[in-house]
Amino acid sequence: MMSKKIKLSVLDQSPVRKGVNARRAIEETTLLAQEAERLGYHRFWVSEHHNTTSLAGSTPEVLIAHLANHTQTLRIGSGGIMLPNHSALKVAESFRLLEVLHPGRIDLGMGRAPGTDRITASMLNPSNNWSEQDFAEQLLQLQHYLHDTSDGGIQAKIKAIPIAETVPTQWLLSSSGQSALFAAHFGMGFSFAHFINPHGGPQAVQYYRDHFKPSVDLVAPEENVALFVFCSEDEEKVMQQEALMSYRFLQLEKGGGLTSTGYDDIKDISYNFAEQERIKANKPRMIYGTPEVIKDRLTQLADDYDVNELMAVTITEHFEDRIKSYQLLADLFLSEGA
Repeated sequence: MMSKKIKLSVLDQSPVRKGVNARRAIEETTLLAQEAERLGYHRFWVSEHHNTTSLAGSTPEVLIAHLANHTQTLRIGSGGIMLPNHSALKVAESFRLLEVLHPGRIDLGMGRAPGTDRITASMLNPSNNWSEQDFAEQLLQLQHYLHDTSDGGIQAKIKAIPIAETVPTQWLLSSSGQSALFAAHFGMGFSFAHFINPHGGPQAVQYYRDHFKPSVDLVAPEENVALFVFCSEDEEKVMQQEALMSYRFLQLEKGGGLTSTGYDDIKDISYNFAEQERIKANKPRMIYGTPEVIKDRLTQLADDYDVNELMAVTITEHFEDRIKSYQLLADLFLSEGA
């Protein structure tokens, strides 16, 4: 097991639980951010999802402003802005304004995925053609806008407003390792989405480290790993939440979209052989268990990736269980003597 101190962070998707509305979901995200700050979590990221009623976080830059106003020291950021859905100029201006409002506290995490289905993505950005070259050009444009530099093209005539004295910390998110090259090339942080793909992550993170080029923003590689986590002292709750998450995975894979579901809705479902195999395949995406189990498994995962920051994604049927899980994780890793 590794001896380095593990930092904990939160990636929150603002889940709309069964029986509540989107307003309550955002209130719960806000309460969770405040509790995460109190507990000593390092950063708090929010996601971008579209065309789903089960996740309320469609506009990270708006939610980040709200959360930063309701916390004092916690780093707040996007996990992530889905860059192909937006223009580089718009992202630069949104995050420059956030940096002006909350200097030194803003993370700009970016991904290549749409955060939705292809039809919705085409409505968000009709010119998106899913090209790696376009993504690389967006990243380059973003650097120019954030640092007031130019490549001599038409971009030289444009300033991202407001002018800011500091630059948000930039991260690239990936579930396949493809963005490891971009993160290394541009000198950004790198976050691997183990909660989406539990395979190949350690190799992607190592590739990023091996090829990292220092930038004006980041002189040495910085990485973390995000995964689904649920911790409870009640083994029955662990079983129920794991069953619910397995059901959610199947919902997504079947293309039916997510619905807000409780354990009583799915407890009597019988899965066919193919579905059982998918449940087994998806299980490594999450680490669920009692505190004793969680501590060993998270420590081992951090050791496998050779990282000192883990980002927990927790979705539960009841909000109090979500809060309690983060409290138990803090007791395990962030308390004195942990």
